[in-house]
Amino acid sequence: MSNIVQNSGVDSNRFWRVLIYTTLLVFALFYLLPLFVMLVTSFKSLDEIRQGNMMALPEVWTLEPWFKAWGSACIGLTCEGIHTYFWNTIKMVVPAVLIATILGALNGYVLTKWRFRGHRWVFGLMLFGCFIPFQIVLIPMSQVLGNLGIAGTTAGLVLVHVTYGIGFSTLFFRNYYEAFPTELVKSAMIDGAGFFGIFWRILLPSSGPIIVVTVIWLFTNIWNDFLFGASFNAGEGAPMMVALNNLVNSSTGVKEYNVDMAAAMIAALPTLFVYIVAGRYFVRGLMAGSVKG
Repeated sequence: MSNIVQNSGVDSNRFWRVLIYTTLLVFALFYLLPLFVMLVTSFKSLDEIRQGNMMALPEVWTLEPWFKAWGSACIGLTCEGIHTYFWNTIKMVVPAVLIATILGALNGYVLTKWRFRGHRWVFGLMLFGCFIPFQIVLIPMSQVLGNLGIAGTTAGLVLVHVTYGIGFSTLFFRNYYEAFPTELVKSAMIDGAGFFGIFWRILLPSSGPIIVVTVIWLFTNIWNDFLFGASFNAGEGAPMMVALNNLVNSSTGVKEYNVDMAAAMIAALPTLFVYIVAGRYFVRGLMAGSVKG
């Protein structure tokens, strides 16, 4: 009798496990369907796309849409592809991510290990700044960039994204350092270590997981930004997403869906690469305390 009960329990657990994994698989396939359509469309010729079967694999695989999207597609009045705008975005994203990460780490360090009167108010105001809608700051930010003489430049976009990213990076590092043993900091102070010595030699080497979280979060948000790019630098120095929008809304009269999809895939590759390479570290960093407190 006991064996029958045990077998029925095992069968029940197996049934629910199969049901859960099947459901997750169905949702994953549904979620990935647009990516599949984009990918196969980018390898089709325009004549094949006009046949209307967007789910079918290409009859003849071609890389011509990718080459055209990169080097000769028309964006506005210029037919030089998206490669210039791709490098514009790289030049914007890398310094913005580095600066916002370093400043956030320093802020988190100060707010947890070198507390001062009113530190909770400072942290609260920075946290409040994370949730201010982008649209509200467009006019004051444009005035600031104009007064500094960097409106319409990559440096201006770097400043904008650092300003908006520093609140989130401070939140991540502050919550991470909150759980860091204060005794180690006090011991280092007794041994004569200074402010930056403690930061560079003790805290920063132990901050790998939260650095990965912050870099991935900032990289994804800055790379995919359209509003700030379109508002503050829509010319030749425009970032990738602005160029992609102008490519899709081409005024040439011919909708080259294969080229559009190839350009969209090129724009998505850096963020996909970052998540594939560092995705497990991202989850590990979250578990280590980045959303704690």
